Amino acid sequence: MLPGSQGGGGRVGRDGSQSDFRIARGGGLFLGVNCRRLDGPHMKIIEGFSSARVLCIGDVMIDEFVSGKIGRISPESPVPVFTVESRETSPGGAANVARNISSLGGVCTIIGVVGDDSGGRTLNAELGSLASISCKLVICRDRPTTRKTRYVVRGQHVLRTDSEVTSDVPSSIEAELLHLIRQHIDEHEILVLSDYAKGTLTARVVRDVITLARRKAKIVVVDPKSRDFTRYRGATVITPNVRELEVSTGIELSSDNEVVAEAATQALKQSVASAILVTRSEYGMTLVRRGFSPVHIESAAREVFDVVGAGDTVVAALALCLAAGATIEEAAHIANVAAGIAVSRHGTSTVNANELLRAVAEQNRSCHASSVSKVLNRSELLRAVQSWKSAGLKVGFTNGCFDILHPGHVRLMGFARTNCDRLIVGLNTDASIRRQKGLGRPFNNQSDRAEVLSALTTVDAIVLFDDLTPIDLIAAIVPDLLVKGADYELEDIVGADLVMANGGRVLRSSLVPQLSSSALINKIQNDELL
Repeated sequence: MLPGSQGGGGRVGRDGSQSDFRIARGGGLFLGVNCRRLDGPHMKIIEGFSSARVLCIGDVMIDEFVSGKIGRISPESPVPVFTVESRETSPGGAANVARNISSLGGVCTIIGVVGDDSGGRTLNAELGSLASISCKLVICRDRPTTRKTRYVVRGQHVLRTDSEVTSDVPSSIEAELLHLIRQHIDEHEILVLSDYAKGTLTARVVRDVITLARRKAKIVVVDPKSRDFTRYRGATVITPNVRELEVSTGIELSSDNEVVAEAATQALKQSVASAILVTRSEYGMTLVRRGFSPVHIESAAREVFDVVGAGDTVVAALALCLAAGATIEEAAHIANVAAGIAVSRHGTSTVNANELLRAVAEQNRSCHASSVSKVLNRSELLRAVQSWKSAGLKVGFTNGCFDILHPGHVRLMGFARTNCDRLIVGLNTDASIRRQKGLGRPFNNQSDRAEVLSALTTVDAIVLFDDLTPIDLIAAIVPDLLVKGADYELEDIVGADLVMANGGRVLRSSLVPQLSSSALINKIQNDELL
């Protein structure tokens, strides 16, 4: 029997002992199921992601984002004219689950189906380029690689087009998928079924995979799209969103916690799973388990820009937590924090372990900020950059003294962060500033300046440099994006030639008129602000 699949209040662990629905791994046991506070043990769970191995099976796809503007109505018919400005693609669906597992520090084998087309080759290349992802994609020549294309104007989706075939894959492809799963299941602690209803997870594949997992005592996490949850019978945990839960149970859901819990309990009975974790957008999550009272978790999101791919982040974080020895409630709380990070960004994004550690620390005031500081030394930074690039993330860089942080600086950081996945700020040391600006500067010392910059959610890492320019730092990082203010000409931006020679971009951020640290300091010293 799969761990956690029996009724009652407890569950049988892998060693045969009773426990409170925790997945034991390597002898590591953490807090009990009633823990609601994210604390030290939760940090250890996240740190344990690096030794977790996840087998992800499901519908892989290409997510394409076409950005542009609508400025007029067509003279041919009364429809708006969309002017294309840029296109970006990224792995989506089960492929995005794999990317999130990799970004969070885990190791993943991804099994799915692609067409014999450019989309399939792109997915194979992008996923195969990541050292922590083993890509096992089966080619089906009778169907295209699924592609979702979203048209975006000023951050808002105005249209989506889908190129796909959603019927079940042929029996020959089913057999090939099941052969790959049997071949690789023993190498992994946990299985994820990422079902986007695109035909990969047929009834036969789902049934045989869960049966095999139960026989081998493997954890199974299911992200469902089918209205019939009975097809996931025997899974450890199922993660529907509110709409999926409504369709499955026929119960109209609202923000009422008890109604959601009632529907989840009904779905639990249908699926004979051990737990249902309902993702509820701005209302957070609801966890229902056999033998326990429902747990309602408030949303961790501060701002919601885009929910595309957020469910993939939840599943990835949940699977890694369970593989690392967490209880299901601990895993749900951590996954909720990961989702809060994901929805704060535009497009299909990933979350990494450092970001998750920082976000958990913010929720736990007893954690020392230094343990997850954004201020990194050179060696720490280069390791972080290598990890980000290995996960396929775009790394941005900007630099300055930032003696008195003002709106111009904040806008520059925001502009930079919208054009990259991770933003590094090179910060002049006090000695470097004195050599440039004289003995009266800096106005604030480097520790204070770094602490203020750390408070910006747009900043992912800060590194101090003692030279007059950050050229050595830029050469070591080789960022994908370099950003400075519009007061710099391109030829005057230090490192611009190096970044562009390596295929990167150099952008200039617009200025806030009459704002600079030097001008503000002069006003303060002359009492002009009083």
